[in-house]
Amino acid sequence: MNALGTNASLMLSEELSAGAARLRIDVLGGEPRDHVLEDMNFLNYRLADVRLSPEVTLSRPDIVWQRHGDKSIGYDGQAITFTGPWPAGPLQKVVVAMLALRMEAAGLHPFHASAVRYRDRTIMFLGGESNHGKSMGQIEACRRGGLLVSTETTVVDEDGTAVMGSKDVFIKKRAEGTERADKAAPTRGVEKFFGEMPTWESIDMASNVDVVVVPAIDGNFDPSLVEMIPFERQFQTFHSLQNYFLLNELLAPDWPMPMVDTEPLRRARAGFVARFSERPYYFVRAANPQVLMDEVDRVL
Repeated sequence: MNALGTNASLMLSEELSAGAARLRIDVLGGEPRDHVLEDMNFLNYRLADVRLSPEVTLSRPDIVWQRHGDKSIGYDGQAITFTGPWPAGPLQKVVVAMLALRMEAAGLHPFHASAVRYRDRTIMFLGGESNHGKSMGQIEACRRGGLLVSTETTVVDEDGTAVMGSKDVFIKKRAEGTERADKAAPTRGVEKFFGEMPTWESIDMASNVDVVVVPAIDGNFDPSLVEMIPFERQFQTFHSLQNYFLLNELLAPDWPMPMVDTEPLRRARAGFVARFSERPYYFVRAANPQVLMDEVDRVL
């Protein structure tokens, strides 16, 4: 019997990193495998610059996959344990949630947000409660000469500096177990608003987030721009950060995402949100990305 409480052999131990955060995954039993996840695209899309470490340095796993047994999942406050046959999709989602926790412990906060360096300022397009327009706003800002900071995810440190971000605008293919019929083809919005995908340059230099835009793009909206009050800023920002812990999601039929969050973590996160939300925030309604950026240009 090993330290993990099972007779199954350790078939693979792997460590991932995102910035200073590290995550160990152990696979017990089953056939030999080279990696826990064969495709890293989803992790980089969701968390930005996730790397496979050349060696395992952590003393204990954060995720354990016991491949034999009846299907189940549980969390003991330190590690998530999968048992039985699980497809790649739920494994990916749990890796995202657990690595997001480890990033937070290292002072890094993944925002569900895109960002650009535009007119000498770093603008974050926050995917808040509604998440209607962060990608289209980023594309239009880059089309107007902005430099890409991030697409799906912007990672911010305790000082409010964007330190890294994902670079793929869309996820091209969802893994088994995460397919979604309600999601439109990823390039459909681009075709509608731009005809074809514009090109742009990226900037990798860390920069303070100067302005936050919460976009709402809908073909029926008259244009409007409103500076948000403190509660609205914090509400939308907290919603963006909570997105990575998946507490409103099913991993599979009958199996919800385990509760990995705690009250102390939520209070600390709310404290960071209050500090971050001291910068200017604007809620912008527009029929399309071009009108959205016209509105933003008025206040820059």
